[in-house]
Amino acid sequence: MADVESLSGSSTTGRNGERSGRGRTTIADGVVATIAGIAIRETDGVHSVGRGASKAMGAVAGRVGGTSGGGRGVKVEVGEKQTAVDVDIEVEYGIPIHELADRIRTRVTDAVETMTGLEVVEINVNVFGVHVPGDDDDEEEESRGRASARVQ
Repeated sequence: MADVESLSGSSTTGRNGERSGRGRTTIADGVVATIAGIAIRETDGVHSVGRGASKAMGAVAGRVGGTSGGGRGVKVEVGEKQTAVDVDIEVEYGIPIHELADRIRTRVTDAVETMTGLEVVEINVNVFGVHVPGDDDDEEEESRGRASARVQ
């Protein structure tokens, strides 16, 4: 966890680890991961965040409600004044990946720095897949067709 200065209007700079006259504010790593995850999901061209179990858990959490699941597929390292973010994403087909990665870095940096006061020093974007529209529907239909043909 990182310590973040309380924005109490005191004369200190607002960076982590500094004490204000009124105490300290502590922000958990998961909070930073959630902020980053939401910023990433709101970026046009990102099909999904996370892979495997984390992606499935995020989908279930989204359906059940009550949890944001914003940090799934996002790992953060938080220090006293800085943070680094690693993210696994699947992109939409046809999106220029290098431009998407730049947009993700901008959005995450803006969101995390604005909300926490931490300086974002690094954002590593790992693109693990490309989503082709229509592939999900075709796979579901094929699996239903196989199941119905096999069991009657």
